[in-house]
Amino acid sequence: MVRAVRGAIVAHENTERAIFEATQTLLRAIVEKNQLSVDSVVSVFITATADLNAAFPAYAAREMGWDRIPMLCAQEIQVPGSMARVIRVLIHLNLDEGAGALRHQYLGETRKLRPDLSEAKE
Repeated sequence: MVRAVRGAIVAHENTERAIFEATQTLLRAIVEKNQLSVDSVVSVFITATADLNAAFPAYAAREMGWDRIPMLCAQEIQVPGSMARVIRVLIHLNLDEGAGALRHQYLGETRKLRPDLSEAKE
């Protein structure tokens, strides 16, 4: 059964290092909170706001060993007044039908983007 999990994080600056750190932090949180195996990942769609252009977030995932997973990076729509330096992911998963509810991970400031999906205590 194919399912999907979402998440977002803010990179503290527009550098390769900051983009890689933020992307890897987000992906690790999604994997850990959902007790996922990387083998269950079908594909990953990643967006970044226009102010993040120093690196492709997908490269950060590949550095984590996600090198055989299809990934696509895109630029987020530029909406006036929207949150800056945001990396968002949509991860498609192949899970058993009995798998429990997925825990979306909106970290730090991005909890404001989807309070309905954010975990208040984290």
